[in-house]
Amino acid sequence: MLQAMNTGHDGSLTTIHANSPRDAISRMETMALMANLNLPEKAIRQQIASAVNIIVQVSRMSDGSRRVTHLSEITGMDQEVISMQDIYRFEKRGIGINGRVMGRFYSTGVTPRFADKIMTSGIPVSPDLFDVSVEV
Repeated sequence: MLQAMNTGHDGSLTTIHANSPRDAISRMETMALMANLNLPEKAIRQQIASAVNIIVQVSRMSDGSRRVTHLSEITGMDQEVISMQDIYRFEKRGIGINGRVMGRFYSTGVTPRFADKIMTSGIPVSPDLFDVSVEV
């Protein structure tokens, strides 16, 4: 997967089972190490940081529904650690009278590094899309 994503062609998508965006990175590292490619961990992390731009975390709520809980961006490497930032998060606010999980999906106020690329691609983006006051 990582080799295919690093061929210079934009637009890859894959799924992985993990409990958080950070755990998804760890799972990718573990799976690459299990493939016996004999690559050092730093090289694997660099491949991940280069290939993966966004992690969309979907979690099962206590009511059985699934919700997007994180939209996180991989921002590169800091020493030997993959750095990332949350762009949007889901905040659970309780259980409704019908037993459904109540909450909000909100902006963290961080403008992602890919924002300019979206706009130059001709996709209209509201200037306040990443404003901390925005609930989606």
